[in-house]
Amino acid sequence: MRAPIGNFDEAHPATERLDLLPAPVAAAVTADMLYVDTDPEKADTAVFVETYGADLVDASANCVVVAGKRGQDVTLAACLVLSTTRVDVNGVVRRHLGARKASFAAMDAATGATGMEYGGITPVGLPADWPLLIDAAVVDAPHLVIGSGARRGKLIVSGKTLAALPGAVVLEGLGI
Repeated sequence: MRAPIGNFDEAHPATERLDLLPAPVAAAVTADMLYVDTDPEKADTAVFVETYGADLVDASANCVVVAGKRGQDVTLAACLVLSTTRVDVNGVVRRHLGARKASFAAMDAATGATGMEYGGITPVGLPADWPLLIDAAVVDAPHLVIGSGARRGKLIVSGKTLAALPGAVVLEGLGI
């Protein structure tokens, strides 16, 4: 099967490639999600776009884990924004989580809590009690490349499918 975006050798329904996905992602993928194999050494956005297609610069989204703190309470959440933007951690995220302070979660906290590899974290298969904050611009995309939970491989998913994930909240201005 050919991927609807990018220059990938082939694409497969993600449900047919469960062996290549971390357990939490494998348990959450659906038949409308595609899996494409990619070189883990080319996972960072600029190199990825250069390797797999210039059209991907506007058709990729990044998922980051943030920690909101209020006193001793810490809330972990995931944020999904287009790769051409960055997450408004100290504005939109902090206010939405009701936190006094928000920051990117430490790498070991993010990977330990998600069961995913750093650099491949995806909104698919996140812990059930986490908020998934999605920038409104993501929802309108017919196809986006996102992480697969591992540095090797990516998922291709529609914005509407992402907005329907458990815990998803669509926010204007999350990506700046």
